[in-house]
Amino acid sequence: MATYAVGDIQGCLQPLKTLLRAVDFNPSRDVLWSVGDVVNRGPRCLKTLRFLYSMRDALVLVLGNHDLHLLAVAAGVRPPSKSDTLDKILAAPDRDQLLNWLLHRPLLHREKGYTLVHAGIPPQWSIPYAIGRAREVELALQSPECTSFLRNMYGNEPNLWTEDLTGMDRLRVITNYLTRMRYCTPQGALDLKSKGPKPDPDVGNVAPWFSHPQRAAAGEKILFGHWASLEGSTDVPNVIGLDSGCVWGGALSLYCLETGEMLRCRCRGGKCRDTDGTVQRFPGALRAS
Repeated sequence: MATYAVGDIQGCLQPLKTLLRAVDFNPSRDVLWSVGDVVNRGPRCLKTLRFLYSMRDALVLVLGNHDLHLLAVAAGVRPPSKSDTLDKILAAPDRDQLLNWLLHRPLLHREKGYTLVHAGIPPQWSIPYAIGRAREVELALQSPECTSFLRNMYGNEPNLWTEDLTGMDRLRVITNYLTRMRYCTPQGALDLKSKGPKPDPDVGNVAPWFSHPQRAAAGEKILFGHWASLEGSTDVPNVIGLDSGCVWGGALSLYCLETGEMLRCRCRGGKCRDTDGTVQRFPGALRAS
């Protein structure tokens, strides 16, 4: 049995299938972990969602910001963006089955000495504390108040967690930490505007969330996606970036927890409709303990 973690798929189904063939993935024996953002912007979102649903018994999927956006658009509380590629999902005869399954996915998963999350863990949170906060959002998604949550989850404020936050302010900052965060201060104040490998020049004392030396989860192994411009590079050995920008002409990354090996598959001509079958392998030192 092997456990593999895959980066942001975003409808790029062919690179995913190429990587799974390269490792002889067998859903009766192996398990696939996904950092979320399985749909949107890419060409085969409905087929990707159906493919993942078909192997759901061998899949751990945490929600990303694009997955939450799909749920909000499907609920009718958010208009589609011009760059969305969600129409086929929304019109599919099995949409309710697929979306209900997606709605019940977690925001954070902890197993085998690893934590799987879409964007990251803020510096002031330990892993157990983050699990508790993720559970608050999961309960909101699975409650009768789900539509209200989806309508009000958008926005950048508040940008800093405090324990006395309540209602949607509390749920929104938790959601932003776990599904949108890139840069923050050592205290966890979010900069949600900077998206590149360096923060915007007019932003103050921020750095990548994983680079703060005093963060509470500094000793933990964390697998995350969301940040394509990093191309998977964090310079922190136990923090593994898996978003290598497949949908933007980069590659899809697959990481084996047991061996530490990283595999990447690039799309033919920078597009996600096809691959030339080429898979790069990078031996790694970090392995599941």
